[in-house]
Amino acid sequence: MNTRILLSHALRLMLVCALSLGGTAASAEQVTLDVSMGHPVVLAGSPQKAYLRVSLTGIELPDKSKRTPVNVAIVLDKSGSMTGEKIANARRAAIKAIGMLEPNDIVSVVTYDDTVHVLVPATKVADRDQIFATIERIQAGGSTALFAGVSKGAAEVRKFLDKNRVNRVILLSDGLANIGPSSPGDLAELGTSLGRESISVTTIGLGLDYNEDLMTQLAQKSDGNHMFAQNAGDLGWIFAREFGDVLSVVAQDVEIVIECARGIRPIRCIGRDADIAGQRVTTSMNQLYGGQEKYILLEVELPEARAGEAMKVASIAAGYNNMNTQRRDRLSGSASVSFADSQVKVDADANAEILSTVVYQVGVEENKRAVQLRDEGKIEEAQKVLDTNAQFLLENAEKYDSDELRTYYQKNIDAKDYL
Repeated sequence: MNTRILLSHALRLMLVCALSLGGTAASAEQVTLDVSMGHPVVLAGSPQKAYLRVSLTGIELPDKSKRTPVNVAIVLDKSGSMTGEKIANARRAAIKAIGMLEPNDIVSVVTYDDTVHVLVPATKVADRDQIFATIERIQAGGSTALFAGVSKGAAEVRKFLDKNRVNRVILLSDGLANIGPSSPGDLAELGTSLGRESISVTTIGLGLDYNEDLMTQLAQKSDGNHMFAQNAGDLGWIFAREFGDVLSVVAQDVEIVIECARGIRPIRCIGRDADIAGQRVTTSMNQLYGGQEKYILLEVELPEARAGEAMKVASIAAGYNNMNTQRRDRLSGSASVSFADSQVKVDADANAEILSTVVYQVGVEENKRAVQLRDEGKIEEAQKVLDTNAQFLLENAEKYDSDELRTYYQKNIDAKDYL
């Protein structure tokens, strides 16, 4: 069994996390905004690092019949490893998912092995029987031209690309890309490029032999989902779940601008890419589903202040395309801290939820570093990173009484067996 894949699965990092909201939320029709500090009270007398969380949550659709129409390409791996029950279950899952669509939705079906085949060019879901019959004829055989398959799926989506539709590629693969560009970096670049076009990619990995690093990068960089099917029998509910997400998008083209106050230095965003230029931090999200939360964690440096003083940390502005009204909606918020000369006061007012989230995301980054070191053949260094990270997670799990961090600590311990 491929130890590299086993380690990757043992370190399944859940890069797109769903966490509970904290603080007071300002509401709009489709999205709520929450701005909170990990430490609303910080220690006086010296510069301090602090963590700001900006959360956006999509409001559940009250009437599912008024959902946004979709434009989706299903891209299926039909290489030789997909023979038998795998391809049979993939066919059934695709047919069941398409059955959830309405006549005004657009679907295309692409398969790939050594080459790429457009079985169903992008079309409205009118003649379902013809689409289903075409899918039923898919047979497995050949190699894995994954990059080309995703690119062709995106080309079909572009035919009807529309800001008022949900534009999505859904990729299924059970193996390693072995024809064309095949590194995680190559697929990350493709995901980033598609994300800029408002096309997100959901990746579904089947079994233990697919390249999780590659599939995760592609999904993450395009702001899509990554899901794992342990066996072919899981594909039905996984496709249904993904289509449920696609059919509940409430906001698209989300942009967040964090303007740090004078004297506040933004250091880094944790767990999400962002541009930092002076005091301004800018990041984006492709889509939000009803009931889904996405967040930004920003590490900042606060200047020295005296006990009893208060300080504004940042102003936040968020804009998004409201998929119900087809208008651009805007939200705003701000964050401040106060200073105290008592560590007891600082600890008493700490937001354990935010701080444990920071720990989790730092742990994610350290596990990425361990995987990279392992891939470079630096096994001992990778083990040291995992040991240090495990201790870090355990200490903070106890400090913040976090079951999530305890579970993640155990994953780090287990991962050492696969180095």
